Amino acid sequence: MAGPQRFFDPSQPQTLQIATVLLYIDAFFTLLVSLPFAVVFAASGYGMANGKKWGYMLALSMAGLRLFLLLFGKSMTEALSNPIGLMFAIALVALLVHPQSREYQKIWYS
Repeated sequence: MAGPQRFFDPSQPQTLQIATVLLYIDAFFTLLVSLPFAVVFAASGYGMANGKKWGYMLALSMAGLRLFLLLFGKSMTEALSNPIGLMFAIALVALLVHPQSREYQKIWYS
């Protein structure tokens, strides 16, 4: 029987805890701009909080795509005009690819 479903898992490493919170924050702000992206960000955070490998892979894909689009989508000047958004995007990718996060998800995510 599966464990209880949750939106946040305090037993995960700090890097994944912060990444999960950033995904939910991204979902909120993306909701203001684009509903489909918001749903995907929220789904990936929910998947990660419940130890699902698909959640991690989706989070990694979307975080990478978001960072790529910020840096190369229009112009670097436009990306730099939104420094907080750029910092969030970089932080999320860094947290997800951190060795502690990668090792944890390899062992514990199903």
